[in-house]
Amino acid sequence: MSSVDTFIIFELDGAAYAIRSSHVQHIEMLEHITPVPNAAAAVDGVVFSRGQVIPAINLRTRFGLPAQSYTSRTRLIFIQVQNRTVALIVDSAREFQRIPSDSIQPIQKTLVGIDGNYVEGSATVKNRSVLIIDVGAVLTIEEITPPQLPAESTLSSS
Repeated sequence: MSSVDTFIIFELDGAAYAIRSSHVQHIEMLEHITPVPNAAAAVDGVVFSRGQVIPAINLRTRFGLPAQSYTSRTRLIFIQVQNRTVALIVDSAREFQRIPSDSIQPIQKTLVGIDGNYVEGSATVKNRSVLIIDVGAVLTIEEITPPQLPAESTLSSS
């Protein structure tokens, strides 16, 4: 008998993805993002939620998908990664789904369009293919922490 986990299903560029609900703290509509200078490319800025300032990671950028303006369907999925909270910006997210572990298939190494290291597996949910995201592989602390500015001495010319 296989175990059954719950997942949050979300969309990016018309494709369905899933994150284990055990990683998800909450989901919010996107209202305002404050840009942060010198942030990593996938960090659109920070958001204020439940008394905290939280980095907002654009999964479209992270996955190399075309940029898209935010819409009324854009959502922030707040997750815990390496003891830090981050918000994932996705095109839409509103579905919880139970997926039996034995129905999750490993991803082929030849997967095109997304680094296979980010994907834990795939499953068929309601007659559509869903990629199960490995949030630890997608987001590392180095990528969500703004880089240090170079020392002033390295900027001076001789």
